Amino acid sequence: MLKTTAQTKKPKAKATAPAPSPATTKERIVDAAFTTLREHGYSGASARAIAKTGGFNQALIFYHFGGVDEALLAALDRSAEARLARYRETFDPIDDLREMVDASYALFKEDAATGHVKVLAELVAAGASNPELGAKVVKRVEPSLAFTSATFDRLMAGSPLATFVNSRDASYALAALYLGMELMSLLEGSSDRTESLFTMLGSAASLLGLVMAPASTEEQ
Repeated sequence: MLKTTAQTKKPKAKATAPAPSPATTKERIVDAAFTTLREHGYSGASARAIAKTGGFNQALIFYHFGGVDEALLAALDRSAEARLARYRETFDPIDDLREMVDASYALFKEDAATGHVKVLAELVAAGASNPELGAKVVKRVEPSLAFTSATFDRLMAGSPLATFVNSRDASYALAALYLGMELMSLLEGSSDRTESLFTMLGSAASLLGLVMAPASTEEQ
């Protein structure tokens, strides 16, 4: 009888998923940093907490960003860039102060819903006791202040108010009001006062609109 040798089949190699790209990994870290900061505050946004939120090794935070603060700032950067684009889209067509106040309230509610204002407020508060972090947060607030100042200049152009209202100071005051409203809403657990404040500002803006009307020139 002829002996037949059984052919042994080699097991097929299991398909392995491609390793995530550095860009994808960094995005996951930024997502987790934003969520952790929004939900647990700066004091709760440790490397361990961020890694737990995102489901990755905490060593990746230090590999890609060098530290927790830089990861949190990257989360703020992405959010601030998206929100500034939204501000431009909303405010650029507006040429009335009352409309600006109404639009500001709508945007404030959006900022609160997305978590942007909470994240910004947390990093501002943390920066108050950490000069290095504070300087980095101020740098990131600057584009928004510059845009607000330019919007004030555009709305006040040719009006009597333009001669004695400094748009830069006005934008600074608005930013302080913006953060203050968020902090007080968190403390009180209600946004009722914020809504009431914007209603009052809207009424004041309607009156200021009369004052801001460009002075008419007498016909010769």
